[in-house]
Amino acid sequence: MIAVAIVLIVLLMSLTATRIATMALTLTGLSHELARFQARSAFTGCGFTTAESEQIMNHPVRRKIIMVLMLLGNAGLVTVVISSITAFAGTLDGVQGLIRLATLIGGVLVIWLLSRSRPVTRAMERVILWALRRWTKVDVRDYVSLFRLSAGFSICEMKVDPEDWVVDKSLAELNLPAEGITVLGIMRPGGYVGVPRGETRIFANDILVLYGQAQAIDDLDTRRKGALGDRARKEAVQEEADRLKEQQAAEEATGEEA
Repeated sequence: MIAVAIVLIVLLMSLTATRIATMALTLTGLSHELARFQARSAFTGCGFTTAESEQIMNHPVRRKIIMVLMLLGNAGLVTVVISSITAFAGTLDGVQGLIRLATLIGGVLVIWLLSRSRPVTRAMERVILWALRRWTKVDVRDYVSLFRLSAGFSICEMKVDPEDWVVDKSLAELNLPAEGITVLGIMRPGGYVGVPRGETRIFANDILVLYGQAQAIDDLDTRRKGALGDRARKEAVQEEADRLKEQQAAEEATGEEA
């Protein structure tokens, strides 16, 4: 049973290590999704070579985080393999082997449930954030707090395809704030357009930096030219209006209670 316990402890420590690395990478300015993907890739040794990886290699703090995670990942995987072999060597046919197998499966299930628990995740992130700020020199940029990225809000990049609904329209024509979306900037071959104005036009192959509700941004990304796109636009505007009404009602109720 000691070998089984070692496997479970290593799995738990691996989960914690990737969570710490994800939070540390997020504090350097990466989005949470990209930080989590890169942390898991480094820990498992998958080594994805994407354009996003350049954001890791060109940043000294991120490189150190990834290097440590790769070393921990190699040590952890070796430990799990050796402990698993030790735990079940010559006992798979007996009652003791079944007990060990059931214990291992139950332990893995508990760890998986803990990793999926939102309260546990939030508590871990608070502790990790405090520890990183207290004992490390990570370049802290807490965009989650700065931009109030909660309740479904996020900052995303959206690649504009030629058939997209937004192509060849100005920001004034699009009026994306009516859908609860703000364009923070535009990356294009000619350079970066920061704080774009209403007369700024959107072209194919632009990359829009958007702030708003994640679902609204996803819907905009899949919206195409034509009547269906125009209908989806009207529905999105109405949904945002309804959301604002609910938000105002909640604010008024909070004010009355105060």
